[in-house]
Amino acid sequence: MTSYQPLTRKHSRSSTVVVTLILYLVLAITVLIVLYPVAFTISAAFTETNSLAATSIVPWPSKPSLYQFQRLLTPSDQMVPGTNNVRGTNYLVWYRNTLKIAVMNTLLTLAVCVTSGYIFSRFRFKFRKPLMASMIVLQMFPSFIGMIATYVILWRINGLNSHWGLVLVYATGSVPYSSWLMKGYFDTVSRNIDEAARVDGASPFVTYVRIIIPMAKPMIMFLALTSFTGPWMDFIFPRLILRSDDKKTLAVGLFELINGRANDNFTMFAAGALLVAVPFAILFMAGQKMMLQSLAGDGVKE
Repeated sequence: MTSYQPLTRKHSRSSTVVVTLILYLVLAITVLIVLYPVAFTISAAFTETNSLAATSIVPWPSKPSLYQFQRLLTPSDQMVPGTNNVRGTNYLVWYRNTLKIAVMNTLLTLAVCVTSGYIFSRFRFKFRKPLMASMIVLQMFPSFIGMIATYVILWRINGLNSHWGLVLVYATGSVPYSSWLMKGYFDTVSRNIDEAARVDGASPFVTYVRIIIPMAKPMIMFLALTSFTGPWMDFIFPRLILRSDDKKTLAVGLFELINGRANDNFTMFAAGALLVAVPFAILFMAGQKMMLQSLAGDGVKE
């Protein structure tokens, strides 16, 4: 029986090596599938010509150039430096519009949903359960079902072709899910904290602002990230509501760069898509650090 033990150990080691190699191979293929489109977009963004035919399967430009970024960042009423008949775009205007809408939506969503989540979690009042049930029912239906009704409502209140109308659509659409999300988080916070604050003479509002909100920083940061990224590249509602070029967002503006047979600005589209990712990278890095600090620093001692 002892004579077979070395063979068994050798067979076990070889099986472990084979499994490890297979896992590394699967991970390498997955990383390649995920990163190749990103690498191809970066390569196209730094290509001087407009057509995608100039790009190769290998994601590396033959002659790297910043020409597409120069075209994007040049205003539409000016010629691109170094050219005679190539005008710029309204990319900076679209970028500013999208950033303004995303920030406004984030602030409005946080103000409404964090407060409503706390109210549903801590207070008992008439029609509380029907309101919560109705929010669940509303969340079951896709948002595009009410597009016609949304359009008519905005038309009645003069909200068409305006940024505040778009923010109103985004913020109201996120109320059911975000309110339930915050309510679920506040339910995990011990009510003894509220009672201790009231014993010390704090009002419910002071307890909410100075004690509960700092403890809910991780979930508030998550809600802020989702509220900011939601409208950033949304296409359907801006396309429906916005009309003038100076009101358009990035999604609508970039789409029109490649819309139609005459438009061949695919490499400039890639450059614009690459710049779109900059706020996401900054926001997620800052948000990740803040959430880790909040999770490590905030705690409830019973």
